[in-house]
Amino acid sequence: MDQFDTTHDELRVGGLPLSLLAERVGQTPFYAYDRSLIAARVAGVRQVLPQGVLLHYAIKANPMPALVGFMRPLVDGMDVASAGELKLALDAGADPQTIGFAGPGKRDAELRQAVAAGVLLHVESARELEALAASAQALGRPARVALRINPDFELRGAGMHMGGGPKPFGIDAEQVPAMLRAMARDGLAFEGFHIYPGSQNLRGNVIAESLHRSVELVQRLAHDAPAPVRYVNLGGGWGIPYVAGERRLELPPVADALAQVQAALGRALPEAQMVLELGRYLVGEAGIYVARVIDRKVSRGQVFLVTDGGMHQHLAASGNFGQVIRRNYPVVIGNRLQAAERESATVVGPLCTPLDVLAERMELAVAQPGDLVVVLQSGAYGATASPQAFLGHPPCAEVLV
Repeated sequence: MDQFDTTHDELRVGGLPLSLLAERVGQTPFYAYDRSLIAARVAGVRQVLPQGVLLHYAIKANPMPALVGFMRPLVDGMDVASAGELKLALDAGADPQTIGFAGPGKRDAELRQAVAAGVLLHVESARELEALAASAQALGRPARVALRINPDFELRGAGMHMGGGPKPFGIDAEQVPAMLRAMARDGLAFEGFHIYPGSQNLRGNVIAESLHRSVELVQRLAHDAPAPVRYVNLGGGWGIPYVAGERRLELPPVADALAQVQAALGRALPEAQMVLELGRYLVGEAGIYVARVIDRKVSRGQVFLVTDGGMHQHLAASGNFGQVIRRNYPVVIGNRLQAAERESATVVGPLCTPLDVLAERMELAVAQPGDLVVVLQSGAYGATASPQAFLGHPPCAEVLV
């Protein structure tokens, strides 16, 4: 919440009072992303990155075209997970040489598109290798590849486990030598490795452990590489706090670990370029979701604020986006920040399901129909991660201010 200006009675977004921004957008609900906060966060990350470490933006976190275009000159590259995201990156002017394409279910047509574009494919199966070899031969150009590794360790403390144990992502570490031999046999242009043990980490020591163990694994596997390792993508996974009491990520341990692993990588693999891929951490705290109160109801002593937005547009805030236990995002009545009168209220959307809850029994300013409910920490995995067609309500808007 301290990311935005809360010193006035109305929330300020991009310097604009919330009610004025709502009029400018022309509708509720909407998402708004503050470009000054995004730029400040990128600059803050740059301060902890050792010289020479590249910063990529993971488009999956927020693929709004205007935001991707804004982000493109701030970062060193883009990471995509579909042909649709590849198009977004290319349309934004990203250099194909700086685009990485990952994902466990790439279709043959997507692989062919990526080869034609000249981007780096993060290979995740033997089938992909075969399809890439065929595409490269048909198109008469090399297929640039890196192997995505499913590590032989699981990252304890990760909010979401993406590696270790049986996983659909990447190639099991013990299978990598055979895959490297197949790559050499098929004449594919090997460039390096991608390893990503987990995401939504809020403890710096967990990320530090991930970096150290990942680089150790890369060094071990590099002995079988058919060409010098020139690319090492260590993912990211940096988390942001979503609920009261959650700590912010401690950057000093991360900065120390980055310096140590870069030095180790430089000694072992002097041609390797280290890449850090971040999404949520760059944009998550720079966005809000805004819905208007339609009705105020009291049912058996409990206040319900019924809004024109809900889980169909912000699935994560409703607790239905992979959360085991539902916990409230930070929510405020955006046009009554300084109101003295408070109450316990539950904010719900217009859908005919008890799952449509944006805030449950939260202490909020007393709100009436017409007031604006704001869900903070909403810059990542919002509109495109939600079932907006559910029950046929109108789509939400998105603006970059």
